Amino acid sequence: MKLTFTKARLDALPAPESGRRYDYDSKVSGLTLCTTAAGCKTFYYCRRVNGPYQRIVIGRYPDVAIEQARREAAKLAGQIASGANPQDRKRAARREMTFGDLFADYLDRHAKPHKKSWEQDQKQFDRYLKPLAGRKASAITQADVQRLHAGIGNKGRYSANRALALVSVVFSRCAAHLPNPAKGIRRFKEQSRDRFLHADELRAFFKALEAEPSGDWRDFFVVSLLTGARRSNVLAMRWADVNLDRGLWRIPETESKNGEPLICVLVGSAVEILRRRFAEIDGASPFAFPGVGKNGHLAEPKKAWHGILERAGLLNADGKNTVRIHDLRRTLGSWQAAGGASLSIIGRALGHKNVATTAVYARLDVDPVRQSLESATQAMLTAGESKMSRRALPPAKGT
Repeated sequence: MKLTFTKARLDALPAPESGRRYDYDSKVSGLTLCTTAAGCKTFYYCRRVNGPYQRIVIGRYPDVAIEQARREAAKLAGQIASGANPQDRKRAARREMTFGDLFADYLDRHAKPHKKSWEQDQKQFDRYLKPLAGRKASAITQADVQRLHAGIGNKGRYSANRALALVSVVFSRCAAHLPNPAKGIRRFKEQSRDRFLHADELRAFFKALEAEPSGDWRDFFVVSLLTGARRSNVLAMRWADVNLDRGLWRIPETESKNGEPLICVLVGSAVEILRRRFAEIDGASPFAFPGVGKNGHLAEPKKAWHGILERAGLLNADGKNTVRIHDLRRTLGSWQAAGGASLSIIGRALGHKNVATTAVYARLDVDPVRQSLESATQAMLTAGESKMSRRALPPAKGT
């Protein structure tokens, strides 16, 4: 769409439902604004250069103002008119860039605008890829990356493979003119994790929960188990997204891992816990699990989790956790499967996004999901055989 770029108009431009949309400035030919589905807006200068059509990045809006973008577009137009190719200059400059420079470029132009998990990329870089940071990108060889991958693999195969994948994507996105040193390196074989809490472990787990001094963390872990929701989603649960009367929790697309809103069923036991918390908080916080940190909600459950596992006897000989917080999510799915729930029902309950089953999920009503969750959570709480789990259980009929 062609329009005169003004701040009011660009601020008001909606994000497309999917993919990208390009809008063109009517004042400066070739000046283009790209808007992604995530709402990221970037200025480009677009035109043919010696035949091929090229998009030359100018910068992110609003970090780059409209007039700045127009001046840069005019400058690029002048360079092209004189026979120069601005992309050649950028490629030449990148040949002298270090891997650290390339990563910063990747983070700003690709990860932050398009990935909700970009902070994980930063952590991966800080923890594993610093040995490459000061090296000229053009001097990094496959043998260098192979040694780095093997060294990380001595500590953890999964981490080594993720680091290798990050090196590969940085080169493919920001240095496509250079040979990709991660290409052709064989990844370590990974075994998918299938850990979940069995009946005897649930009994020990619930007893350990009873001894947890923090009521907030007790409620957090029980709600995590009963909903199967991801840790980050439960931590950031807002009252505005919860309908306790209907027993539904809408996780917004901005918080959902797959980028789509997720309707999470709240079984009776979870509703009771949340009703109590709502009454206790009494409007003092928009969050179901408020905290004193900068986000306004509880932030880091690792210390409380380790204490619970220690009391439950679920640490290994080295004193390390044998169960992860994410395994609570896997526990719910496993108990659903044991109760005869179909993979489609389990996928809908846990918010999985799978190409082969997405269409089936979309046609399901929440009633079979609720029935399956009620059955699975009832079985888990019964297996817990503790005061806490008995309090969470609904009263038997006729009592």
